[in-house]
Amino acid sequence: MARRIFQNSGVTMLQICQLYFLPKNDIIDKASVKGMDNLVNAINSKKGVILISAHFGNWELGLLHSSYYIQSRIVLIVRRIRFKMLDKWMHRLRSSSGNLLIDKKGALPSMVRTIRKGRALGLLVDQATTRAEGVNVKFFGHKVTATPVVAMLAIRYNCIVLPTFCVRKKDNTYTMIYKKPLNFKKTNDLKEDITAYTQQITDIIEDMIREYPEQWFWFHKRWKRYYPELYPEAQKRRERKRKKRFARQKGK
Repeated sequence: MARRIFQNSGVTMLQICQLYFLPKNDIIDKASVKGMDNLVNAINSKKGVILISAHFGNWELGLLHSSYYIQSRIVLIVRRIRFKMLDKWMHRLRSSSGNLLIDKKGALPSMVRTIRKGRALGLLVDQATTRAEGVNVKFFGHKVTATPVVAMLAIRYNCIVLPTFCVRKKDNTYTMIYKKPLNFKKTNDLKEDITAYTQQITDIIEDMIREYPEQWFWFHKRWKRYYPELYPEAQKRRERKRKKRFARQKGK
């Protein structure tokens, strides 16, 4: 399993680099589509659509393919990459299909405007958040933090949440899977509703990982908030940084 995870990650990185040089038609031809009606019906509803996905298969291909396929730009909520040259390169790649990129920090007003206009949002929702920003859910039976923003928007604006995954096949082509929109019944307890909806989203991602375990990006420290002992190297690294900051502050 570990060997397949590393192999998959290596292939994904190489193919993401190749995407930069591929024309529109080649990107479209890279993947067949499963669940096309789910996507078309969601877009045609004009209710606003949130395409949720994960760092799974070739997620960058999935984002480009979706926007080309619906012939409309998607507003992507992204986290900036610290290495500026790589950040600029990824920005050019992700926006090459006409997608609009919004920095994760302070993105909520833009997200609301997009939904109210009946447009499509794209988010990768499989990474951890801080405890202050997230809600607690179970992921593979263990507690993690997850972003509640999709649940908040879906409950408040009654938009469609469409799970979307780009799955690699054995011949190194892909299948774009558009699952059925999430169905959620609201109660009178908003806080509990947001947590329950976020858990439902997390369960969808877990189900896909269980089906194709080697295709998820396991290198993200998903359980670090509550199980830091799983990542001793990261703990040592944080401790070294903390000591350096303390030494600089003391020197001032």
